[in-house]
Amino acid sequence: MTRDQSKAAGKRRSLAYHLKRTVLPHVFLSLVGLIFLFPFVWLFLNSLKTPQEIFSLPPKLWPEELQWSNYARAFQSMPFFGYVLNTLFLVIANIVGHLFSAPLVAYSLAKIRWRGRGAVFALVLATVILPPQVTMIPMYIIFAKLGWVNTYLPLIIPSFLGSSFNIFLLRQFLLGIPNELSDAARIDGASEFRIYWQIMLPLLMPPLAAIAIFTFQGVWHDFFGPLIYLNDERLWTISVGLQGFLQQHGAQWELLMAAATLFTLPSVIAYFIGQKYFIQAGTQLVQYK
Repeated sequence: MTRDQSKAAGKRRSLAYHLKRTVLPHVFLSLVGLIFLFPFVWLFLNSLKTPQEIFSLPPKLWPEELQWSNYARAFQSMPFFGYVLNTLFLVIANIVGHLFSAPLVAYSLAKIRWRGRGAVFALVLATVILPPQVTMIPMYIIFAKLGWVNTYLPLIIPSFLGSSFNIFLLRQFLLGIPNELSDAARIDGASEFRIYWQIMLPLLMPPLAAIAIFTFQGVWHDFFGPLIYLNDERLWTISVGLQGFLQQHGAQWELLMAAATLFTLPSVIAYFIGQKYFIQAGTQLVQYK
């Protein structure tokens, strides 16, 4: 075999290796992504159809004429913006609560030595396995006796008491941060709160951003919490409002699809915005390990 033939064979092997290791996985993942994206595309296209087109056989993916008026009719059929404002209020309040409570508890469990720290962490970790259905009735009884039913307090106050998953996540990050940083600050006369605020908290920005996105997703899509505690329609969130719209106006699917599209859109935007923070948090956790 000549040198030119050897180079040509090497190029073919390199091309085949590149195709196998990079191109094919990307093509496969793109196809999987399209499959998962299809329900949202189907939802959006149905929001632009007439009722006859939605139930036509055989089903048509693309509408003959785009019915943008469905969105205006959906706004007129229910106080959509009021529901959105109520939901955003709960989202912001819960994000503030989780970002305030979880880092403080995680820091005390990871960086401050005190008797019973391991037992307390085990107790916190044990609550992760409890399904929400187990605590739903006892919590409702407590909030009812406090007079908090039909207010936002039952949906906000628990976030300021710490989430076991968030505490566990932040504690794992803090355990990976060298103790020499806090020890050096103590030698320089820094208080415990100053060490937490100026040294540890800035290092937790990626996981805190991920927690904020998780909280946004959870509160924005929460249905049972607002349904249980909020009886006044003026306090309803958008998820409960959509269910109320379905009960009051019947199966006007084109309007329901339009409202559901607007309901889903913020979650998609939040995911794409927070995608880099998920990656940073995962990478940082692996590095600390």
